[in-house]
Amino acid sequence: MWIPTEHEKYGVVIASFRGTVPYGLSLEIGDTVQILEKCDGWYRGFALKNPNIKGIFPSSYVHLKNACVKNKGQFEMVIPTEDSVITEMTSTLRDWGTMWKQLYVRNEGDLFHRLWHIMNEILDLRRQVLVGHLTHDRMKDVKRHITARLDWGNEQLGLDLVPRKEYAMVDPEDISITELYRLMEHRHRKKDTPVQASSHHLFVQMKSLMCSNLGEELEVIFSLFDSKENRPISERFFLRLNRNGLPKAPDKPERHCSLFVDLGSSELRKDIYITVHIIRIGRMGAGEKKNACSVQYRRPFGCAVLSIADLLTGETKDDLVLKVYMCNTESEWYQIHENIIKKLNARYNLTGSNAGLAVSLQLLHGDIEQIRREYSSVFSHGVSITRKLGFSNIIMPGEMRNDLYITIERGEFEKGGKSVARNVEVTMFIVDSSGQTLKDFISFGSGEPPASEYHSFVLYHNNSPRWSELLKLPIPVDKFRGAHIRFEFRHCSTKEKGEKKLFGFSFVPLMQEDGRTLPDGTHELIVHKCEENTNLQDTTRYLKLPFSKGIFLGNNNQAMKATKESFWITSFLCSTKLTQNGDMLDLLKWRTHPDKITGCLSKLKEIDGSEIVKFLQDTLDTLFGILDENSQKYGSKVFDSLVHIINLLQDSKFHHFKPVMDTYIESHFAGALAYRDLIKVLKWYVDRITEAERQEHIQEVLKAQEYIFKYIVQSRRLFSLATGGQNEEEFRCCIQELLMSVRFFLSQESKGSGALSQSQAVFLSSFPAVYSELLKLFDVREVANLVQDTLGSLPTIMHVDDSLQAIKLQCIGKTVESQLYTNPDSRYILLPVVLHHLHIHLQEQKDLIMCARILSNVFCLIKKNSSEKSVLEEIDVIVASLLDILLRTILEITSRPQPSGSTMRLQFQDVTGEFVACLLSLLRQMTDRHYQQLLDSFNTKEELRDFLLQIFTVFRILIRPEMFPKDWTVMRLVANNVIITTVLYLSDALRKNFLNENFDYKIWDSYFYLAVIFINQLCLQLEMFTPSKKKKVLEKYGDMRVTMGCEIFSMWQNLGEHKLHFIPALIGPFLEVTLIPQPDLRNVMIPIFHDMMDWEQRRSGNFKQVEAKLIDKLDSLMSEGKGDETYRELFNSIIPLFGPYPSLLKKIERETWRESGVSLIATVTRLMERLLDYRDCMKMGEVDGKKIGCTVSLLNFYKTELNKEEMYIRYIHKLYDLHLKAQNFTEAAYTLLLYDELLEWSDRPLREFLTYPMQTEWQRKEHLHLTIIQNFDRGKCWENGIILCRKIAEQYESYYDYRNLSKMRMMEASLYDKIMDQQRLEPEFFRVGFYGKKFPFFLRNKEFVCRGHDYERLEAFQQRMLNEFPHAIAMQHANQPDETIFQAEAQYLQIYAVTPIPESQEVLQREGVPDNIKSFYKVNHIWKFRYDRPFHKGTKDKENEFKSLWVERTSLYLVQSLPGISRWFEVEKREVVEMSPLENAIEVLENKNQQLKTLISQCQTRQMQNINPLTMCLNGVIDAAVNGGVSRYQEAFFVKEYILSHPEDGEKIARLRELMLEQAQILEFGLAVHEKFVPQDMRPLHKKLVDQFFVMKSSLGIQEFSACIQASPVHFPNGSPRVCRNSAPASMSPDGTRVIPRRSPLSYPAVNRYSSSSLSSQASAEVSNITGQSESSDEVFNMQPSPSTSSLSSTHSASPNVTSSAPSSARASPLLSDKHKHSRENSCLSPRERPCSAIYPTPVEPSQRMLFNHIGDGALPRSDPNLSAPEKAVNPTPSSWSLDSGKEAKNMSDSGKLISPPVPPRPTQTASPARHTTSVSPSPAGRSPLKGSVQSFTPSPVEYHSPGLISNSPVLSGSYSSGISSLSRCSTSETSGFENQVNEQAAPVSVQLRGAPEEPVRKESKTPPPYSVYERTLRRPVPLPHSLSIPVTSEPPALPPKPLTARTSHLENGTRRTEPGPRPRPLPRKVSQL
Repeated sequence: MWIPTEHEKYGVVIASFRGTVPYGLSLEIGDTVQILEKCDGWYRGFALKNPNIKGIFPSSYVHLKNACVKNKGQFEMVIPTEDSVITEMTSTLRDWGTMWKQLYVRNEGDLFHRLWHIMNEILDLRRQVLVGHLTHDRMKDVKRHITARLDWGNEQLGLDLVPRKEYAMVDPEDISITELYRLMEHRHRKKDTPVQASSHHLFVQMKSLMCSNLGEELEVIFSLFDSKENRPISERFFLRLNRNGLPKAPDKPERHCSLFVDLGSSELRKDIYITVHIIRIGRMGAGEKKNACSVQYRRPFGCAVLSIADLLTGETKDDLVLKVYMCNTESEWYQIHENIIKKLNARYNLTGSNAGLAVSLQLLHGDIEQIRREYSSVFSHGVSITRKLGFSNIIMPGEMRNDLYITIERGEFEKGGKSVARNVEVTMFIVDSSGQTLKDFISFGSGEPPASEYHSFVLYHNNSPRWSELLKLPIPVDKFRGAHIRFEFRHCSTKEKGEKKLFGFSFVPLMQEDGRTLPDGTHELIVHKCEENTNLQDTTRYLKLPFSKGIFLGNNNQAMKATKESFWITSFLCSTKLTQNGDMLDLLKWRTHPDKITGCLSKLKEIDGSEIVKFLQDTLDTLFGILDENSQKYGSKVFDSLVHIINLLQDSKFHHFKPVMDTYIESHFAGALAYRDLIKVLKWYVDRITEAERQEHIQEVLKAQEYIFKYIVQSRRLFSLATGGQNEEEFRCCIQELLMSVRFFLSQESKGSGALSQSQAVFLSSFPAVYSELLKLFDVREVANLVQDTLGSLPTIMHVDDSLQAIKLQCIGKTVESQLYTNPDSRYILLPVVLHHLHIHLQEQKDLIMCARILSNVFCLIKKNSSEKSVLEEIDVIVASLLDILLRTILEITSRPQPSGSTMRLQFQDVTGEFVACLLSLLRQMTDRHYQQLLDSFNTKEELRDFLLQIFTVFRILIRPEMFPKDWTVMRLVANNVIITTVLYLSDALRKNFLNENFDYKIWDSYFYLAVIFINQLCLQLEMFTPSKKKKVLEKYGDMRVTMGCEIFSMWQNLGEHKLHFIPALIGPFLEVTLIPQPDLRNVMIPIFHDMMDWEQRRSGNFKQVEAKLIDKLDSLMSEGKGDETYRELFNSIIPLFGPYPSLLKKIERETWRESGVSLIATVTRLMERLLDYRDCMKMGEVDGKKIGCTVSLLNFYKTELNKEEMYIRYIHKLYDLHLKAQNFTEAAYTLLLYDELLEWSDRPLREFLTYPMQTEWQRKEHLHLTIIQNFDRGKCWENGIILCRKIAEQYESYYDYRNLSKMRMMEASLYDKIMDQQRLEPEFFRVGFYGKKFPFFLRNKEFVCRGHDYERLEAFQQRMLNEFPHAIAMQHANQPDETIFQAEAQYLQIYAVTPIPESQEVLQREGVPDNIKSFYKVNHIWKFRYDRPFHKGTKDKENEFKSLWVERTSLYLVQSLPGISRWFEVEKREVVEMSPLENAIEVLENKNQQLKTLISQCQTRQMQNINPLTMCLNGVIDAAVNGGVSRYQEAFFVKEYILSHPEDGEKIARLRELMLEQAQILEFGLAVHEKFVPQDMRPLHKKLVDQFFVMKSSLGIQEFSACIQASPVHFPNGSPRVCRNSAPASMSPDGTRVIPRRSPLSYPAVNRYSSSSLSSQASAEVSNITGQSESSDEVFNMQPSPSTSSLSSTHSASPNVTSSAPSSARASPLLSDKHKHSRENSCLSPRERPCSAIYPTPVEPSQRMLFNHIGDGALPRSDPNLSAPEKAVNPTPSSWSLDSGKEAKNMSDSGKLISPPVPPRPTQTASPARHTTSVSPSPAGRSPLKGSVQSFTPSPVEYHSPGLISNSPVLSGSYSSGISSLSRCSTSETSGFENQVNEQAAPVSVQLRGAPEEPVRKESKTPPPYSVYERTLRRPVPLPHSLSIPVTSEPPALPPKPLTARTSHLENGTRRTEPGPRPRPLPRKVSQL
């Protein structure tokens, strides 16, 4: 049976449980569980991470932990009773765990590893805490480390700052908000500013001395030297090295490591040096023989220095090698370090090139205890401590020292009868009063134990030696009295014996007879002569002698003899027990000389402070002793001395002695009667303040009042104890009187001089310290009243002294911080005074920092939920006094401009934060009663209104994100909780006072605005929080957004008819609220929208305003980034708000205005979809087509559906910026034209908008024109630029602005030059289908044609699209997809290349127009594109597949012409027609003939540098024809069966025959030209071609027609090939209504190389061989997919499987295997052809003239040098495509193998040769012709695998012609009429039209884009934008047509003529109309 658990409430899962049993709860290891019930080894409960799912689990899988249960029962909460740090650690590590993995995913390796280490450290520390074996101090230390690491990790991961008190997390509910703010601030500061250590220590470790000439033991002495003051500042660190230069005692680290302690920050500067002196111990001369002398001397060796500044960088200087300098002149040894520092190195030698002192140095920062903790290893191994000389900066009480420092300075000695100077050695002993030598009290330095005697080093032959050696004598105090130091002087012989002869001595006593020690300073001692054998052990013999010059004992003349020789020492005493000061001694011994007391007390002020503090207790005893002795006489003197000592302790150096004085007062002070005298003197001083001229002394007294009161109080207590509390009343009166005097002095205003106010300031700054003393004797209320009276007596006038005001406030501050204020009784008494002063200061806005601190302290004491009566009363007082001024202050501070300095800004931030915390504290403490009282306190509605407006404004400020640092979520949530509580209280007041007739719009608006920004705060968006954080917030505060939302709803309902005031203003804000993905919030908010629409409908009969506002707001919300990452999900779910969301739509459907409501919602939903797409696209990094397409979609939506001009213009500019970024300059120009179209050439002033300044419409339009021209120029769309140049020139001309007109004409001219001189690349065009529901709305299930980038081929384009849509799948066929693909939840891309069909053929068909001009018209203003797919219809003849080979031709019509405002436009309409095999054959032959003509004409006019292209083309045609090529057509179409079965094709068959004969003519002429130019090595091939040609002719049954061939080349009147106008029978499909476009002869390659039906021949192999290229390689022929150029004549044909896979070496990736190439290329569909356009007019005899009538629906000729890889290989330079100066392409590689076929010359400007243009279809409104065809690399969408099949893929074309990009491609194209063929003599040619259709085929009208600037022929008339419209009659055409014979033009009713007749000439048209 399941029983509820009593104690087993909380546990941790220790093994994962799968939960496979019924009702099992699956658990993972580490989960925490709450247990509800138990039963037989099983528990029932839930995991805390998911409390909604409950289940059972085995008890053995859970480790139980202690926990306490809150509100037992159904909703009980279990809280583990473990240490709060452990709880925090556990939850934090869980949160980090998930984020840590994310770091890895985001590739943030560095943080990932650092966090990993920190997490491991925290886990280790956690174990230590859990084990529980730590000492209290160690536990504190571990917790400190844990919290530091937790804070670091939280900061790095961007998590919240955790407020802590003593390492434990603080619950914000348990402390006041001001205290919470301080904790947060403290942690924030700690994070920001590391505290500078004031104490520093230098660690020195000696490694070795590296020097070649050692061999002797050494002493190394380190010390710190101040080069500024020229003195050492530390003791010495002394160590001995062995003969190898290594430390003598390596096993004792303290012997070779030392810590120089207590360096102040002022000593870390450049001029402090580490000096190292090295002394050797050995013979006198370094190079003496070993046996010369056995005695060892200390001799100078070398010195090294290093500036301490070199260590300040912070790195440990391991193995630093210092240069060691040797001293040449020993007499300067004493200052060698100074000279090295001064860079006087020339005087010294380095000890050797590789010599040096290896040391390790490190600076450590912090106090010594901290260093001991952090570098425990250093101390545990042992280290010697080297102190600073003398006392440290801070003298600690209890520090026992008695060190005498003696520096052996120098001596002056006589020669002593020698010819050379002496070698003097000084020996020093300390001798006590009994004459015994004191052992071990001479210290050479730390690191070496003290010795009993000292020997100086010896300077060679020097009678004035200078040593400057510092020694420390740590002599105990008891040995000091009577001791003296003796110095013995010996001469050291250098002779063999090496003896040392004593020749003199000096001595100095340590203490004088009066008890004073040897004074500090330099002493000149007398050198007493003596003999070698003199016995100095008997000290009495010499102690009576004088020891120092100037101090003679008696008149002993004996002493005078020795005065020539002198010896100098410097002494310095550092003692806490002994004094050198006589005055001090006199004072302490006052009882022996009572008459000197007055003098001693006066001299006390002159004694050095360190002397006084050393004897503090003795001094104080003396003073109070004197006071007891005679208070009348010495009272004021003792008082003054006491004041002096008390103030001495204020000095930072002696600050630490305050506790000594406190201890003295508590334990040693015994002056029970002193209080009377102290009060009396103090009162006397206070009374004199107002009259006294000089206030300095009085101020000293006031400064000392704290301790004076301490003495008074202690004295009184001692008296009470002794007497049982006598004279209590008298004492109270004295204190009262004293404070009366104080109050009087405080109330005085300083007149003139500021001395009085200074005294007041001094008193106030020390007065609060007195409270605690008074409390020892008086009741709390009494003290509070005394203090209240005293502070109340201050003058309140603010214009007094500012500094005094600040001090006054500080006094108030200290009062609030004092013990007195913590008591509720006294607090209630003091609070009014405190508030009074605060109010005054806040009103004046002065000392705000101090005010904030005081207020914070006031609120810190009032804990939350303190419902004690006293607290409620205090809140009453505070609300009444401060709430209003507090609100004003916050408004004032936040509206000020922030100061610039960073420290100032921080301070400013602090003040704001503290005031805010105070306000929140106050509001949190207020209860219903307080709010009621507050609202009742307002006398008028005006006051209440002002208050509400003020508080709402302040709340809005508090909600600002910058109010608190971003990681202060805890603080923000507390603030929000307070705000919402307050708003709920105040909304009642709003309802009661400001509705109906008292309605106030401003206050209601402020309310709603506050509510909306409250809900939208980032810190309340719980969806963004981690689950654990979200759970905590919900438990503590609930979802505050919903609460506020309900409040909005209820307030809105209360408004009634006043709602109209807020429509449409509140639509935006409310819409923002609905964006929040909180269902409850939406349910509350949506009825408001319905309500708004309803009220608006009532008011104005529609809700246009609502609609407009809704749309504007949606857009701006997106612009603000509301749609980015964080809001993405929210946008996905907002669509239901306007779509199927039940509440809104259902409500609307019930209304009378249902229709308009539903349509509004539909519009808004569509806008939402577009905006969502836009936001998603804009999140991408680089500019891609998606972004541009999306912007275009949105821009058109605003224009067409919403008619919002401003939004429309904004998006025009966004699109413009995107184009510029992507360098789509042409598109950028078209985009800007949209804006330009909206403007007139008028003087209407325009406001500032976007980046445009305020200007007239004319100026803006001019600016736009110039910008657009510039972009057209950069996009090489110069023709469009020219039109705009003319427009703006007209304007300049009309204003007579000739300067600018001239510039404009020059610009226009430069654009013409660029057209002629610069090369332009022709882009590829690709059709892209986007299928599937996963595409953005504006692409979904639509097809587009895209203009490719320069040099972009199909494969590159496809890869780009797949990169833009990484989840898309490329479709492998060109068939139209079915419905399943459309509805699929995926993305499918279908891409293939298409051929552009130019609209106007006028320029293209005109004679003599250079190619660089034509090239523009081939690829600009294109509406129509074409794509061809071959297939077999009916039974396929295996012998001759041409019989059944049909072509399906697809035409695509766009909504706008390309190029335009985007690189791609949607396909508006598609048409599919089929071409019969015969029509196909005709087109193939036409194109081949055209290509031949072009090559021949180029060769004739010497435009070709290389004849190879012509050779190969001739070879291809003749070879194929001889081997059965053209004969296959004869077999297929000229046979009787075909003619009988297809009677309607008679004309077409005749046309085919004509074309075959024409081809023979052209070939013959071509061979003649070829013979003329063929190089010698190609003659054999030429001969073979001629032979084969005759074979071909005979096979066709053609006789010789040499008469037809004119040997002379054709003349081209204007330097370029003349356009050949061929007329042809019009070809119609059998039904007579559909135009069947012809196929280019190059379109369908023969499929089977050796098939009898193929027109290709074996001869192609020979060509391959001749050119050195293997048959299998495509590269030579550049097998570029080029649908319209595939030829039936081929140099190599593809095999049947090629038909399927279409591999092409120019296309396929070279890295792919064949198998992969196959699939790779199946994914790409072939690009359009690039037809050749050079014209070859066929000269014929009039008698034998043939009609070459062309059907005019072919492809537009075009070319591009960049299209094929082999071309690039041959000729990468654009300039080599010039017609004038083509360069010889390099044919052979070094190995002799042909790299690629020769490239024909091209015009530089266009990269395409002159093109052949054929006549247009005679149908009046026939379909727009397609340019070339586009075919997939795969087989045609209809599967076929016959060897005889002819594919449209140019890859399959084996012809040489398809290998030469753009020269080899011929096609037909549309023209605007029929033109007669003209031969070179312009002889007229009869024109015959056969089978012309009777009725025209109507071309479907197309709607132009709203801002199309290109007018299309034969479409529905499109009104040109006025800025670009050009009247037809007003000026001549841009490129006037060349007059031709027999050309007429007929345009009837906008349709073309269909009757037979001369070809009409088109009307003159503009070159391009943008």
